[in-house]
Amino acid sequence: MAPEREGRERATGGASATTRPRLRLDQPQPPRRRFLPEYDPEAFGRLSERIARFLGTGRFIVWMTFVIILWVVWNVSAPRDLRFDNYPFIFLTLMLSLQASYAAPLILLAQNRQDDRDKVNLEQDRKQNERSIADTEYLTREIAALRVGLGEVATRDWIRSELEDLVKELEERRREGDGDGPIDRFGDRLGDRRGVFPAEHPRGRDVDDR
Repeated sequence: MAPEREGRERATGGASATTRPRLRLDQPQPPRRRFLPEYDPEAFGRLSERIARFLGTGRFIVWMTFVIILWVVWNVSAPRDLRFDNYPFIFLTLMLSLQASYAAPLILLAQNRQDDRDKVNLEQDRKQNERSIADTEYLTREIAALRVGLGEVATRDWIRSELEDLVKELEERRREGDGDGPIDRFGDRLGDRRGVFPAEHPRGRDVDDR
């Protein structure tokens, strides 16, 4: 058994139990350990947009003004032992500076997200305009082809004009051919009626009706 094991190890390149296992390509790799805390960028972005939207409203200005007035009045008129920020209100200045230092990046982040959405919307509008232009050009070509095709089709007005020309031509030929016949009260030649309409059978019983 020992020679067979040695031969197997030589064939496998001296592999042993301590060698590194082969990675399978059909299975995902385990996630790497991260020492830094993870956060959801979308959730943080939505929170920044809410804060920036609130900072840009009149409600925030009213509340901030009310808090500053209350802060100043309390630290001026309250007993000295209860004052937490004496004149020149250094703590109030620090809080306002801290609020401004956080508000500016949040507003910029909200603006960047809005710019990204505007870019996506502009790209979609551009593609929609391109599709609309292509559809319009296609419809224009189809309408032009229909107009060309209709130019070769006999319309009602054309047929009417042709029939009127034929009637005029027949009337002229009839007047030229039967100009010597008698004229009735309507101004027509009797010979025309005989030529246009067939002769009617005489009234009464015919010999064939017996």
